Amino acid sequence: MAAHRKPRQRSLSGTTARTAVTLALAGAATATGFEGTGHAEPQLTPAQVKAKVDQLYQEAEAATEKYDGAKEKAETAQRRVRALQDETARKQEKLNSARDALGLAAAAQYRAGGIDPAWQLALSSDPDRYLDDAAFAERAGAAQAGAVARVRRQLREIEQLRGAAHVELTSLRSRQAELRRQKTTVTAKLDEARRLLDRLSPRQRTAVTAAGDPSRASRSASGSRTTLAPGRAVASGSRAAAAVAYAYDKLGSPYVWGATGPNAFDCSGLAQAAYRSAGVSLPRTTYAQINAGRRVSRSELQPGDLVFFYSGISHVGIYIGNGQMIHAPNPSAPVRIAPIDEMPFAGATRVV
Repeated sequence: MAAHRKPRQRSLSGTTARTAVTLALAGAATATGFEGTGHAEPQLTPAQVKAKVDQLYQEAEAATEKYDGAKEKAETAQRRVRALQDETARKQEKLNSARDALGLAAAAQYRAGGIDPAWQLALSSDPDRYLDDAAFAERAGAAQAGAVARVRRQLREIEQLRGAAHVELTSLRSRQAELRRQKTTVTAKLDEARRLLDRLSPRQRTAVTAAGDPSRASRSASGSRTTLAPGRAVASGSRAAAAVAYAYDKLGSPYVWGATGPNAFDCSGLAQAAYRSAGVSLPRTTYAQINAGRRVSRSELQPGDLVFFYSGISHVGIYIGNGQMIHAPNPSAPVRIAPIDEMPFAGATRVV
């Protein structure tokens, strides 16, 4: 009887062994998630983070200005819609009263039987009285015809108002959709900037966000609470001086996109609030504010002038003299004093 022998196992050696080990390691890497490390985001230096964050803030502020403009237009459209609806309601009430009066007149005529005037004259016991009544009825008929014409006119007016309200409602919905789009853009860019800053150590983050603000940088270095207080240049007009004083008073206020004060601001919101305090009404957005006064060159700047930055006119500050401005920079920094050289200069406007 033949013996059943167990097959002899072959040992791994040489190239075969190395191939097996390589495959095993590759499988282990895949199983443990090591494969993903090759796609991890590169570690950015603080300088690279600052550059990227600054770009994101600038893009967010451009979107903020579009948001502010869309919000202003939406509010205007909303006011128009309400005014049209109120006017329509008033005219509808008058129409209802006129219709009621016509209804009463029609009912009275029906009750009178609508007898031919000649027969009424023949059957009347008092012809003279009847003739007087007939003249009155003729005049009443003309007045009734006028009432009908007025009702028809009121109906046309109401239809026109409803048509105008429909147009305004369509415009309002479009503005509201634009608001939602710009809000999504702003929040996405601010969230991305926040994620980048969160990668830094507290000291690195402070250094990055304090860049461009000498007063804040000096406080961080010394631990003191002193603030930069350059000699104030004098504004040429009382309203410009009042706007500059307001801006100084708001130093340290937080940046909040879409805010116009009194406790938080975005850049154009600060400019608008400052001049509002001086009795001057400015448009809401930077690209409208630059056309709200007389353009002046950089060499002509005086305290109170509005200074604008970037090619899309997406940032504004209030010039205070000595090459400096007060502005609301971005969510990482409060309202502060900064040199106008820290951003690409686009133009300036003297409001008053």
